[in-house]
Amino acid sequence: MATIAPPATGKSFTRMNPVTGEVATTAAAATPADADAAVDAAAAAFPAWSSLGPNARRALLNRAADALAGKADQFVDAMMGEIGATEGWARFNLMLAVGMVREAAALTTQIGGEVIPSDKPGCIAMALREPVGVMLGIAPWNAPIILGVRAVAVPLACGNTVVLKASEQCPRTHSLIAEAFAEAGLPEGAVSIVTNAPEDAADIVGTLIDHPQVRRINFTGSTAVGKIIATRAAAQLKPVLLELGGKAPLIVLEDADLDEAVKAAAFGAFMNQGQICMSTERIIVVDAVADAFVEKFAAKVGSMAVGDPREGKTPLGAVVDQKTVDHVKSLIADAVSSGAVQVNGGEAQGVLMPAHVIDRVTPQMKLFRDESFGPVVGIIRARDEAHAIELANDTEYGLSASVFTRDTARGLNVARQIRSGICHVNGPTVHDEAQMPFGGVKASGYGRFGGKAGIDAFTELRWITIETQPGHYPI
Repeated sequence: MATIAPPATGKSFTRMNPVTGEVATTAAAATPADADAAVDAAAAAFPAWSSLGPNARRALLNRAADALAGKADQFVDAMMGEIGATEGWARFNLMLAVGMVREAAALTTQIGGEVIPSDKPGCIAMALREPVGVMLGIAPWNAPIILGVRAVAVPLACGNTVVLKASEQCPRTHSLIAEAFAEAGLPEGAVSIVTNAPEDAADIVGTLIDHPQVRRINFTGSTAVGKIIATRAAAQLKPVLLELGGKAPLIVLEDADLDEAVKAAAFGAFMNQGQICMSTERIIVVDAVADAFVEKFAAKVGSMAVGDPREGKTPLGAVVDQKTVDHVKSLIADAVSSGAVQVNGGEAQGVLMPAHVIDRVTPQMKLFRDESFGPVVGIIRARDEAHAIELANDTEYGLSASVFTRDTARGLNVARQIRSGICHVNGPTVHDEAQMPFGGVKASGYGRFGGKAGIDAFTELRWITIETQPGHYPI
């Protein structure tokens, strides 16, 4: 059991291990006053951090990447205890997160500007990108190191300071991120961490958004909560970057390599038990190859056992809580009662839920519409390519998508017609790299993390002029 020191009030909360039911973490339960203090600390650190040269920031961020990597075993223990993660998922999280910090470090000298030709004689006009101030990053539990680091790394590279609002379901995992940045030698307050009890979440997040020193917010999580955050921030004209829910389609056309499509679909649907925003939630298969695909896919999924993540003997581990199990079961029951066919599945043992494949799903079923965020995928049969595209776009979400075809030009043409922030041709819907512009459209949010798109999100673009000749005015 890990303990995170409580604030001055002494109030704390516990996070239970979803597999064993034992206490995984005892963490500080911040009050609104604690939240304000975290922002104040970040604001105090901003002048020095923002004025630091780019190579000095780069060096400190690279040291932070080393510090994160050095905490590998602690991260594994924390993720396994708090969210029931497998060791493989925890180590993958850390690997990508370390890469994100190194990519952010490399961006410090890429925050440039431009000289813009002016119609005014003697006027030198410049567009400059400058740090904004204090950023509020709100990260979820499902990929906690990746998404916690993503909330802070590029903002820091751009010269901002950050308050990281940890998930109530993984306070220790997120606190380890802040510890790594502190150990790297970043100034006190450059990264502040706030952990809170679940029942206090609304008050704490509201306090953080409302603090006048918080200039921008980035949030990764559910669409429902994202709307609340965006509404509150909008009342104060504070920009928000939102990466929200998804219902990613994977299209299999009649000329697809079915073996490749099966591998990608199984990975995309069931990696981390389907608890990824990019998870393949809908497999849309053209009728001509649907039966053959389902046969191959059922065999692949049938080989993917679920087991105790602490033992590390199975590809699938625990879901985060019983609520997830109940939600997935309700989606399956609704689909089957309306004519869908269960191809794979079985009874859950607590939070250990087998992979479920449901064939002949239709748009009228909840499984077609509602994000499951669990180990279930629906197969929808399409008449042809045009119908497959229509089905893929028949959703409020638009984060990730993919299409399988042996004709690359055809794949690109289909990808251009799918309304999503991300689309992969002959690859899985689950794919993330630090340097890529990551984000969605529609109910999946707006704005982009990653690479140069992240620079745009976390800097202010300013127009500054220098007059080099005497002025001539009409009055």
